[in-house]
Amino acid sequence: MIIFFVDQNLKNLPLSEILDIDKLNNVDKPIEVANGLPNECYTNANYLAHEREKIFFNKWTVVGVGSSIPKIGDVKPYNLLGIPLILIRDKDMKIRVFHNVCSHRGFKLLDKACTLKNVIRCPYHSWTYDFKGNLVATPHIGGLNNHQHKKFDKTKSHLKEVRTKIWMDIIFVNINSNEIDFDNYIKPLEERWSNLINKEDQKLIVHSNDYGYFSLEVKCNWKFAIENYCESYHLPTIHPELNKVSNINDHYHIEGLPNRFAGQGSEKYEQLIKGNKKFKTFSNWDKDKLKNSEYIALFPNVMIGLHVDHFYVFWLEPLAMNKTKEHMQMYYVGSESANGEYLKELRKENSRFWKDVMLEDISVIEGMQDGRNSPFYNGGNFSPIMDQPTHQFHKWVANNLI
Repeated sequence: MIIFFVDQNLKNLPLSEILDIDKLNNVDKPIEVANGLPNECYTNANYLAHEREKIFFNKWTVVGVGSSIPKIGDVKPYNLLGIPLILIRDKDMKIRVFHNVCSHRGFKLLDKACTLKNVIRCPYHSWTYDFKGNLVATPHIGGLNNHQHKKFDKTKSHLKEVRTKIWMDIIFVNINSNEIDFDNYIKPLEERWSNLINKEDQKLIVHSNDYGYFSLEVKCNWKFAIENYCESYHLPTIHPELNKVSNINDHYHIEGLPNRFAGQGSEKYEQLIKGNKKFKTFSNWDKDKLKNSEYIALFPNVMIGLHVDHFYVFWLEPLAMNKTKEHMQMYYVGSESANGEYLKELRKENSRFWKDVMLEDISVIEGMQDGRNSPFYNGGNFSPIMDQPTHQFHKWVANNLI
C-alpha cells in the first residue's frame, strides 16, 4: 500500500515559508556561480506539495507504458502522488486514463491490475462504466429494481478522463490539462532523433515479454536518479566496466532546447553479438552514426536509452520524499528481436547488463539523499564542463516552482 505523505492542510503554504527563495533563484545563475537545488527540495514533505502541483500535475508526466496493458479490457490502477488513476485499453485498442473514483459516492473503483470483459463496475453500489468512461448502469437508483430516475442525468456522471498521450509506447498524462500540446512538447526531441529513429521506425519497436522489464526500489528522492542519469562524469568511478567499453572521453552532452530534456550521448556503442546472432537494427538510422547511442532524461520523470538495435524506457514512480520506484522497459526492432526464441539468450544478457548498470547507481543516488541531511550543504556546485545537463535539470525544476 502506498501512503500519501503530504499533509493536505499544508498544501497552500507559501513556498517562501518552506525554503529560501534566494537559494532557488541562485540555481538559474550561470553554471560557474550557480548552486544546485536547496536541501528542502529533497527532504521537506511540505515542499513536495508544491512539486506535486507544479511539476507532476502541470507537466506531461509518465505513468506507465502501453505494453503493460496489451489487450482490450486490460486495466491497471496507478497512484500518482496520492491521485488514484486507472489505465485501461478500450475496445478500439486506445489507451485511456481516468481518475480511479466512482462518480456516485467517491469509492475507489480498482485496487489491482486485471482484465475486464465489458465494463468497469464499482464494488460499492454497482454503478457501471464502459471502457470509454461513460456511465451505463445505475442499479436501483430509483428504488428497488428501478434502475433509472427521471431527475438523474447519466451523461453528467461519467468517469473523469485525464489528458493522455502515447509516444513510443510511453503513457504521458497532464493532470491539470494546462501543458502545451504534446506534439509540440515532444517536437524538439523528435527533431533531434529524426536521423536515428524517425516516425516510421517508431512503429517498429516491440516490447520484450521475457526479459523486457525489471524494477528497483531506491531510498532516495526521484530527482537524484534524473541528475545522475544526465551526466557521464561518474563513469570511471561508478561504472568501471562500462567505462572500459565507452569511456568518459567518448561521451558528449545533450541539452535540449527549449529546456525539456537533457542527457549524454556516446560515440562508442557496440552492438551485442554472439556468433552470428544479433538484434535487428533501425533501418533509417544515419549510417555515419551507427556507434552513437543517446541517453536523455525527458523531464520530469522518464529516462530513455536509444541505440541502433534497441531502445529502453526507464521511468520513475515517486513513492515518498525519500523513496522511488524505478521501472525499466526494454524494446527491440520487430517481433523476432523482441520475442523470438532464437535471440532469447541475447535479450537475457542485454537485460542483465542494463540492470547491473542501474544497480551500480543505487549507492550513488542513495548517498546523495543521505548527504542532504547536512544543514551546511548549500545545494552544491557544478563543474562548468562536466555538469551542464544536470544544471539544466535543476534550472527546469527551479523555474517551474517559481
